Amino acid sequence: MLALRLTLGAQPAVQVRRLLVAGASAGTGFLLLSALGHALSHPDPTASALRLAWCAGPLASTVYLALAVARTDPATRPRPGLSAVGLGPVKLMAISAATTAAACLLGSVLALLVFLQLRGDLTGTPLGGGAREFLAAGRPLPLPAALTLLALVPLSASAAVAMTLRPRDPVTGAGRTAPAYGRFGAYRRTPVRESFGAYGRFGRQFGAAARERRTATQLPAPEQAGAEAPSADAAEETADGSPAVVPPPVPTAAPSGLPWGIAVLAVGLAVEALTSRTGSESGPTAFLGLALTSLGLALVGPGLAHLCGRLLQAVRPGALRLLAGRVLMTEATRIGRPLGVVCAVVSAAYAMASLHDQDDPSAGPLVVLGVLLVAGCTVATLLTAAVEAKQAHADTTASLRRLGAPAGTLRRAAALRAAALLALFGPLTVAVAELSAWPLGG
Repeated sequence: MLALRLTLGAQPAVQVRRLLVAGASAGTGFLLLSALGHALSHPDPTASALRLAWCAGPLASTVYLALAVARTDPATRPRPGLSAVGLGPVKLMAISAATTAAACLLGSVLALLVFLQLRGDLTGTPLGGGAREFLAAGRPLPLPAALTLLALVPLSASAAVAMTLRPRDPVTGAGRTAPAYGRFGAYRRTPVRESFGAYGRFGRQFGAAARERRTATQLPAPEQAGAEAPSADAAEETADGSPAVVPPPVPTAAPSGLPWGIAVLAVGLAVEALTSRTGSESGPTAFLGLALTSLGLALVGPGLAHLCGRLLQAVRPGALRLLAGRVLMTEATRIGRPLGVVCAVVSAAYAMASLHDQDDPSAGPLVVLGVLLVAGCTVATLLTAAVEAKQAHADTTASLRRLGAPAGTLRRAAALRAAALLALFGPLTVAVAELSAWPLGG
């Protein structure tokens, strides 16, 4: 009941994202039911199993979108004071999983109603033509099998949300370090033994160590964290003409998946080239190479986004490039992963266009539906990740505004980040798509 009240009382933008999840679930459920109808109409189990396997892509895209929407849901975000009324992290995770399951279940019910309507079970006028092959019109529909297939999307999405948003315990392997004391009981990082009366020697308190301690205590927070200080041209003019320094956020470490992604991408392209030389473009080896290529693009996304942030800050950056680069490096994993998935989907769709079988007219609408579903889910996931990044940096943005940073600077920094990502990922996607389609189409 609480999950239902939170679902109905959400903001319109949140409801739109949940409706997108329901629509994606409906499309995936219809594809699963179409595979079941094809299995009922054709005795060949291999072709039916292949159609069912093709539904794995839309299923994964739907689950990925549902997970991204659940992460940006403000109603299930932990906030101070909720634990006192019984809404701790575990309860909020359960509510988020239940909300996701409800949205996906709505889409599954819609898919079942549309499938039964097209079969003629509700009106008695089934859809004619080649659509009868995947509708199995005139044959009894096994209800347990249909319900099992329709339950895949709600169960998978809710399980993914529960696993991702589960509360994580702190690391208990390393015990708490005992405090080390220096001279006269003062705290220090390393317990260095000193001789008796060392502090009383003349000039001891004015040595290099004392100067380093005083310098460290006087540095601002970004320099203590190891970040670079803003340059002399990192100042912007406020509305009243007074200079206002824009302190950029401290970037995180570079993602570690870039070497693995490059290796998987190279292996996928090599497998596709091998299949073109052996003449088995339509065999399982070709699809294996295409899958490895798509996986490589998805893995290199965060690393390339982090690289874009570094390139933006190269060669004496000003306030605009420094702010855009630091934010891009901080959000490399959150933005780079869905962006890499979008590039993988685009390149795979371009390569699959050369492998499409024109002799099977009944599979045409289903292929178009599957491609549109995967592409729409990945683009919606990317936009949702952008919303999540904006929510994560809401406090930083508010701090910059309080310090006097102009609103135009923040908008130009966001446009600069988008242009840098497009300039790197656009040619990469085109190049990988051409390299994938050339051996498969030859």
